[in-house]
Amino acid sequence: MRKIWLITLLFAGLFACSPSEDELMQKGLENMDSQAWSDAVRIFDQLLEKNPTNATALNAKGVALFQQGKIQEAIPVFDQAITADSTSYKPWFNRGNAKMELEKYKEALADFNIASALDASQTDIFFNRGTALLNMEEYEDALLDFQAVLESDPNQADAHFRKAKAELGLNDPLHGLESLTNTVNLDPKNAEAYYLLGVTRMSALGQKSEGCADLKMALSLGYTQAETWIKDFCED
Repeated sequence: MRKIWLITLLFAGLFACSPSEDELMQKGLENMDSQAWSDAVRIFDQLLEKNPTNATALNAKGVALFQQGKIQEAIPVFDQAITADSTSYKPWFNRGNAKMELEKYKEALADFNIASALDASQTDIFFNRGTALLNMEEYEDALLDFQAVLESDPNQADAHFRKAKAELGLNDPLHGLESLTNTVNLDPKNAEAYYLLGVTRMSALGQKSEGCADLKMALSLGYTQAETWIKDFCED
């Protein structure tokens, strides 16, 4: 009986030392902060052994898998997170991002729509939804999303750039040029923006000298597609 009691005490001590869900969550998030993605997955798996329906841990595990490029593995984890808590925008948003990585733009759009309905204050949702719409060539709806982003923060160069693409897709070169100008003012290293500036100036407005200057800037920044335009239109 003495030996059995000692063994019982030993097991009781082991269980007493077992980390709590909160402790595991904190450790997992610390690994996420240090970009130790595989370690984070391992910790979240330990937490999920204790509580398989912990929506926060499921979502975080999905993000850690996503960050490792394990998109196909991440999606079913986001599915579980949504099942555990369908009222949080985060797993919907993250699953949309994963589907967009797979170029499943319509499926991504559906997830972004639900995410935005759950929390319309998250401008990242509008930015990513606009990007999905842009890839689907739904330019009017994409434009609305990028405008919403810029209303919140007018200094987002990427939003100006994608807004310009939507405007050019709608055959609106004047507003497209304005958005591209805003882009390069905020991000002078955006080579593709200079390329589109040059092409649009030359093809829509006949501004050869300004367009050639933009194309040469694009080429100097490494955008090799500008070289053909320069050879064809900018060399005497």
